[in-house]
Amino acid sequence: MTGHPRNLTIHPDDEESTSPSADLLSHVLAQLRLTGDKVQATSLPTGHTVQLNPEMAHVVVIQEGELTVHADGGETMQVRTNELLLLPHGPGEVRLVTTGTPATIIDCSFWFDPDSRRGTALALPARIHVREEDCAAWLKPIVGFMMAEAAEHQAGAALMVSRLIDLVVIRTLRSWVHQGHTSGWLGGLVDARIARAIKAIHENPRKRWSVDTLAGIAGMSRSSFHDRFTTLVGQSPQRYSNEWRLALARELLGKSDARVGQVGLSVGYGSEAAFSRAYKAFYGHSPREEAGKPGKQPFKER
Repeated sequence: MTGHPRNLTIHPDDEESTSPSADLLSHVLAQLRLTGDKVQATSLPTGHTVQLNPEMAHVVVIQEGELTVHADGGETMQVRTNELLLLPHGPGEVRLVTTGTPATIIDCSFWFDPDSRRGTALALPARIHVREEDCAAWLKPIVGFMMAEAAEHQAGAALMVSRLIDLVVIRTLRSWVHQGHTSGWLGGLVDARIARAIKAIHENPRKRWSVDTLAGIAGMSRSSFHDRFTTLVGQSPQRYSNEWRLALARELLGKSDARVGQVGLSVGYGSEAAFSRAYKAFYGHSPREEAGKPGKQPFKER
């Protein structure tokens, strides 16, 4: 079912020709496969709550006007003209309300493919806001082309729109990384040395990575590496490695022919009992309860 651990990884064709941090982004996005569903422009009056499909992930682009984003705990943010909001886990409890003047928005809906890495998708933040200064060079051209394809209904238009939504999501993630407000594997992209270590963890989930070994891959001293990794990624190298291993296990358990013992061995656990203990401690239920259940799209946080 699981095969050799190398088969858990998809390698981009240009892997050897890119910088470590850019290579990590390509490496991760090659696993984070998504399918664009549709794109729709809507004009809304002031004070209107935007209705988004709760079963889909969304990129919301503001062509005109302004949205106030009401999140959990009373937190709010403003998304203005020529800016976008990415909701990789779906809208959840977030409410988007037009404020000030009527607004025109473009909703690009998509889902993560069932064979994608759920751990990778789950590591994305609930909301990613990209401001105009960070997307002005690329957002209007891509969205303009996308809307033209959606309107013309030419042969292949649906596939073209789907691919363009992919492009918007990828470009959004890259812009978000450049803003420097990231954590998890995205945070590791800020530093090429840390990116090398994260890529090693992703490529060989079976290995019990020590801080010394990862520091050697990064070309840093042990203490400097540990501190830098923890600052950028938001958790220690060993905790990140363990959680990545369990996230991959959760994905594998969703396969119809999943066997708990085999899955545990494939991600580096010496016994089914050890794997079951670690899995239950992290997810709150045993891996047997997870086995055979396909992932729901978009992937929700645990």
